[in-house]
Amino acid sequence: MLIHISCCSSTLVATTSILCQVNKFLCVAALVIVLTGCKKEAASNKVRVGYIGLTCEAPIFTAVEKGFFKEEGLEVSLVKCEWANYKDVLALGGFDITHHLVMYFLKPIEQGLDVKFTGGIHRGCLRVQAGANGSISKIQDLRGKRIGVPGMGTPPFIFANRVLGANGIDPGKEITWRVFPAGELGLALDKGEVDAVADSEPIGSLLLAQGKVKNVADQAKDAPYKDEYCCAVIVSGKFLAANPKGAAGATRALLKAAKWVEANPAAAARLSVEKKYLASNPELNTVAISHLRYVPSVSGADEAVKSAATEMKTAGMLSPSTNVTDLAKRAFAHLDGVSDEWLNQLQVERVAGGQVPPDQDIRLFAELILSDTEESCCKARKSLAKAK
Repeated sequence: MLIHISCCSSTLVATTSILCQVNKFLCVAALVIVLTGCKKEAASNKVRVGYIGLTCEAPIFTAVEKGFFKEEGLEVSLVKCEWANYKDVLALGGFDITHHLVMYFLKPIEQGLDVKFTGGIHRGCLRVQAGANGSISKIQDLRGKRIGVPGMGTPPFIFANRVLGANGIDPGKEITWRVFPAGELGLALDKGEVDAVADSEPIGSLLLAQGKVKNVADQAKDAPYKDEYCCAVIVSGKFLAANPKGAAGATRALLKAAKWVEANPAAAARLSVEKKYLASNPELNTVAISHLRYVPSVSGADEAVKSAATEMKTAGMLSPSTNVTDLAKRAFAHLDGVSDEWLNQLQVERVAGGQVPPDQDIRLFAELILSDTEESCCKARKSLAKAK
């Protein structure tokens, strides 16, 4: 009996010893987890910014070159993308943040893409244009016509659909859509293959400068679009959930850069070209950028999501069962330290020679229109070919 008790005591001691060892192991494991978590948090100062190489992406290039991401404690890297896979790369986690056209992402968000708009960058970069000497002068004249676009589902295509739908034209039944590379839309007009084109910058400015087109719908000048933000900061939902501080900091960097571009459009145009972010020339890029209004806004972007969603549903581009109010709420995120109040107080420098002379637009357009030599035409084509 004593031996039995002794054995039980030994077993108890052994068990107690094992439990102590287990507890020590759990404590060490917990410490490792905590330390690992700290390491992940420390690494979260990295942010990847997606871009295509467009005129309107000047704030992205400016934020990098002027150190605005660094001011927010972020280590930035750029991820070059193509139109065709832009949404997919973001959805698959290829980059964390960018700024892009609101209309381009609303349908994917409706279908479940986990991204959030966080602030408006600029207004007005899309147009519908018709031949300069043709009979089309207003939207109603487009009924039954052929419209060239750089791709089905691209922002110019979506904008044209919105405008047509708002004017009682069924884009699916009363319009014939023709797809051409962006740089060949003007040629398609010249050859009579289309009656009008829908495009974005700098293509729209190029075609106007060459005297090929007149504007039928201009997002920068026509109501109700002229006050609507076409481009907004958009953040990966996964990145936002894992690093809300980083998402807010990156958003502020891009919004500050937008304000800098508005104050220094010529300087921003030169920076974009000289740093080889896009293929153009500084003068033409200046005209294209000056056509836009970089007046960043949080509330403006929120309203743009609502208005774009409403018209896209009217045009049949969103599901008839979609609740626009719910979609808009799901698509937008208000971040700490990112507000209209902060933007209103934000000051940016005005660099010498960074602004556009009052007659810059007219002088350059006249120069390009009158310069009909083969050399200048070839230069324009080469720029577009490189941009494709």
